[in-house]
Amino acid sequence: AIKRDHRLERLFPLTLISICCFLIPHCFAAISLDAQTVRHGFPYQPSSMAHDPVQKILAIGTQSGALRLYPFCSVHWVPEGEGALVSALADDSVHLWNLRQRRPAILHSLKFNRERITFVHLPFQSKWLYIGTEKGNIHIVNVESFTLSGYVIMWNKAIELSSKAHPGPVVHISDNPMDEGKLIIGYEAGIVVLWDLKSKKADYRYTYDEAIHSVAWHHEGKQFICSHSDGTLTIWNIKGQGKPFQTITPHGKQPKDGKKPEPCKPILKVEYKTTRLGDPFMILSGGLSYDTVGRRPCLTVMHGKSTAVLEMDYPIVDFLTLCETPYSNDFQEPYAVVVLLEKDLVVIDLAQNGYPIFENPYPLTIHESPVTCCEYFADCPVDLIPALYSVGSRQKRQGYSKKEWPISGGNWGLGTQSYPEIIITGHADGTVKFWDASAIMLQVLYKLKTAKVFEKSRNNKEDKQNTEIVEEDPFAIQIMAWCPESRMLCVAGVSANLIIYRFSKQEITTEVLLEVRLQYEVNDMESPPEGGGGGDRDLPTPGAASPSPQTTGPPTHPSTSSNSSDGVRDNVPCLKVRSTPLKQSSGYQVELVVQLVWVSGEPPQQITSLALNSSYGLIVFGNSNGLAVVDYLQKTVLLNLGTVELYGSNDPYQRQARSPRKARQPAGGLCDINEGSASEDRCKSPTSGKLSFSMLELCVFSTCVRMLYLSVLSSTVLLSVCPPRGANPLDHRDNSFSRSRSSSVTSIDKEAREAITSFHFCETFARKGDSAITPCLYVGTSLGTVLAVALNLPPAGEQRLLQPVIVLPSGTLARLKGSILRMAFLDNTGTFLPPAFETWYEPNAAGADSEERDKARKRRPVSVSPSTSQELQESQYAVVCSEKQAKVIALPSQNCIFKHSITETSFVLRADVVQMNIGNCVACFCANGHIMTLSLMNARVRLKVST
Repeated sequence: AIKRDHRLERLFPLTLISICCFLIPHCFAAISLDAQTVRHGFPYQPSSMAHDPVQKILAIGTQSGALRLYPFCSVHWVPEGEGALVSALADDSVHLWNLRQRRPAILHSLKFNRERITFVHLPFQSKWLYIGTEKGNIHIVNVESFTLSGYVIMWNKAIELSSKAHPGPVVHISDNPMDEGKLIIGYEAGIVVLWDLKSKKADYRYTYDEAIHSVAWHHEGKQFICSHSDGTLTIWNIKGQGKPFQTITPHGKQPKDGKKPEPCKPILKVEYKTTRLGDPFMILSGGLSYDTVGRRPCLTVMHGKSTAVLEMDYPIVDFLTLCETPYSNDFQEPYAVVVLLEKDLVVIDLAQNGYPIFENPYPLTIHESPVTCCEYFADCPVDLIPALYSVGSRQKRQGYSKKEWPISGGNWGLGTQSYPEIIITGHADGTVKFWDASAIMLQVLYKLKTAKVFEKSRNNKEDKQNTEIVEEDPFAIQIMAWCPESRMLCVAGVSANLIIYRFSKQEITTEVLLEVRLQYEVNDMESPPEGGGGGDRDLPTPGAASPSPQTTGPPTHPSTSSNSSDGVRDNVPCLKVRSTPLKQSSGYQVELVVQLVWVSGEPPQQITSLALNSSYGLIVFGNSNGLAVVDYLQKTVLLNLGTVELYGSNDPYQRQARSPRKARQPAGGLCDINEGSASEDRCKSPTSGKLSFSMLELCVFSTCVRMLYLSVLSSTVLLSVCPPRGANPLDHRDNSFSRSRSSSVTSIDKEAREAITSFHFCETFARKGDSAITPCLYVGTSLGTVLAVALNLPPAGEQRLLQPVIVLPSGTLARLKGSILRMAFLDNTGTFLPPAFETWYEPNAAGADSEERDKARKRRPVSVSPSTSQELQESQYAVVCSEKQAKVIALPSQNCIFKHSITETSFVLRADVVQMNIGNCVACFCANGHIMTLSLMNARVRLKVST
């Protein structure tokens, strides 16, 4: 997405050590920010902060030299006055920014060659900028001309005979609130000087035996407060030079014998704010006792006799207090504290009891839990964002301040896009967040917690063994598939599990009605069982020694784990689905849970690819062993094949098929793909009387009162997936698929571990030379192969729920270098062909709404593919992108029209088909940071930029 920028940013090679905002009164300006990149989220490695109390804007500087202004500006941001910004960098340069032009830019710069800058002070509505250095000198700069005034306060003249040693760097500069001609200077060694600018000499000097970190004035200008390295605060009268008026150790233990308290950690900063009707506020960071090992960083608020210690999630970089008045010579009346953390920005309400924080209106904490996957969707249905916002607005978290966000400068405007955009992020704690990206600001719409489906671990030995394949974050989201039109959502977790969700505006309570696992042994698939004719085969039940049929009733809640007689874990999922009723609020509600299980001591492999199609009612997922197709309408497994078996007799690689074990062969039950008519029978759904898969646990969530059964002959079963026959087991320590970055495909070991890397549902030609289009599933592998799977779907409506869906592999389309990342289809005019979809309906509707739901389900979605009556030689084009190459293939002839080598020295991380003003293109993001777009009709490079 190319948008206009929403904050000021200029990159420098060095750290921003200080920034200052100031306002020139009685001036107005309209500013339009016009950049090409939008960066959402919190600034990386923040180093400094400044606030403009009139325009109510906040500036944050970072260690990379970037500047950001908050709140986010819209395209036309109208400040209340003529703002300007001063920034100081670690290379001892100072810059004045011009905010009055379309794109903010540096207006003037100063560079110090012989002294290092340590502190910068810009008084409110002043034209003088004070710069303190490491040598202890202070230089005064005229802001209007941004030149040195020639007035220099030398350190030796400032301290004179008060100290025989150098006082250290300047750590603080500020003017007296009642007299701007009086300047207070704080030196690191513990010396404070009150300097008279007119007489050019020091009025008073104050000495303390501990290092100084910060200084703050009382608004009357008669007292100031210093924070020290031993965790103490000293309050001084400006006319009392000898000793401090008061010494406070906020977190020190007071000895009973009247001795000095034990030293604490340094107080890095203190602010002293007064109120008209009450006690003043002392706000400080640091100063905790040394015995508080492991305690999180804290901000302390002292108000009268009360002391509140507010713990933060991350180390404190800086903080500042927001007051009712910008003038320092009046009662400040503080109402909030802005705390800049290493990875967050927190604003605390000082006016309410308990000091709650303000709810942030924009996403500074995108990584509240680390983002593990991300998907972007453009041109979504117009009613989708309001629907998500409606259910998300009911998820308001408690404990926030009731007041509005105080950093509210500028006017909000509309974004530049005329189409809705949504970003979905999956997180390490199992949450899924939906973001509105249509406007300049990224806004949270809805938050889904997938971990609620599973029971919490009791930290016992058995649970620890179950989650052994992922030591940390067992609920982390790995892959997501979403259909915006039907609002169906499927998420895959790192613990080899899938959860399918439906969207509903009504609240329901569901429970797991059935959780039965079927595992059986197949010794001779060629010979029919005893007593069986030439038709249906009987199915042995779990643990049965003979193949005679048995009926298994639905248990109330069967065990989620089992071990073989030799202690080997078998039929054990990594997570345990909760057995108690689950109250599901309006929004996304669980439809189905799929878990891969341990088989004969081998852990399940993590899911590497995932796709969903709401028109077909199918979910397909794959890993390093193979793929499985699940019909989520009938709650059945349609296909469970190893990658090798997808090729059948046309496998281009000379592999050595290796079976996991001979003693306990997993229930593959899969005949070879070239065994004639049997291949079609084994690919039918279980309701057709054949069972063609091993194990796939399906936990069904339903609101119905009656029990739900799946009939396979006379048995009632729910199934779970184990590795298919012929797939070699990987080491249990290597559970994540590692892509090969080499263009060579000669390694026998890599060929044996060919993983599924991508899927694409479409209505196209299943085989070379076909004359009619059919629903298909295209499969991409880690060795660069694209294979086609034909789908035979029953008519829509009731027949879709009763008749079987037939899934049949139908051959190879193409081979490329590197893993297949993305596939798409175009018609003969080059127009993008999206997959068929089903429109959303309310799944929990009743009455008239229920009739509308049934009508919607009976309507067959209209395909955008060309009709079968077309007499064109080439009706479609398939676009395939791998880690190394991109190809355009004509269908149904399967001739390669264009081929382009994207990179030889790197590899593509993500690829997608996007629409630009030059037409449809393949956009690629490479590991070397390059973004490249290729025209689909001639494979020419249209854009190549480096990030």
